[in-house]
Amino acid sequence: MANKKKETVLRTFVVIGTLCLVCAIVVSLSAVGLRPLQKENKALDKQINILQVAGLSVDNVAQSYQQHIVAKLVDLNTGDFVFGDASTYSQTSAAKDPKTSIKVPSAEDVAKIGRRANLAPVYLARDDQGKLKAIILPIHGQGLWSTMYALLALKPDGNTVMGLNYYQQEETPGLGAEVENPAWKAQWVGKTLFDSKGDLVLRVMKNAPKGSAHDIDALSGATLTSDGVENTFKFWMGPQGWGPFLEKVRKGEINYG
Repeated sequence: MANKKKETVLRTFVVIGTLCLVCAIVVSLSAVGLRPLQKENKALDKQINILQVAGLSVDNVAQSYQQHIVAKLVDLNTGDFVFGDASTYSQTSAAKDPKTSIKVPSAEDVAKIGRRANLAPVYLARDDQGKLKAIILPIHGQGLWSTMYALLALKPDGNTVMGLNYYQQEETPGLGAEVENPAWKAQWVGKTLFDSKGDLVLRVMKNAPKGSAHDIDALSGATLTSDGVENTFKFWMGPQGWGPFLEKVRKGEINYG
């Protein structure tokens, strides 16, 4: 009788163990098998966001992206284009490697990004006639709960905002997450970042004056997220971010090729 109980218990553990092993193998194989599809979807999503912020059609993403968008790498220290494949470059991975990034001094790290990659991709959007339509810059910074990632589209003057698209964040739904609200994003269009001296004058503030060329209404009930947006711009439009590149754009010193 005792032996039968032992056999039953042992058999139960064997069955459970076998099921766990089979499930683990199935999950692992599925994860490996779906990885290419996940990468493909991520790349597609990125292309959609780039086209949207530039005001281009996403009816046929692959065709529209190939026709209108050119990606280049910029050395953020000099503001110059550098050789490299921007389509496969990962700014996030580069920022984690001390060989390809710098640690941002805490006093200057207003966006709280920790490390900044030496190179960053810039996306040049051209119209149907091949004329430069927009310069699209990736930016990111800390909000209340998360690092918020966005694409900023500027006119070829390097100063006037064409669009802002926050596409990845984990802020509070209904409050900070409203950075993705089309109505809030719409007020960015036409704003200018810099004054005639090249100083950043854009602000995110409560009760922004109507008709202001530089001020954005802060998100209601999301002060820290709004501060995070403003600090993101302070960093990325400054000397540690896109500042050197945009200064050359405004001076007409960039050869877009």
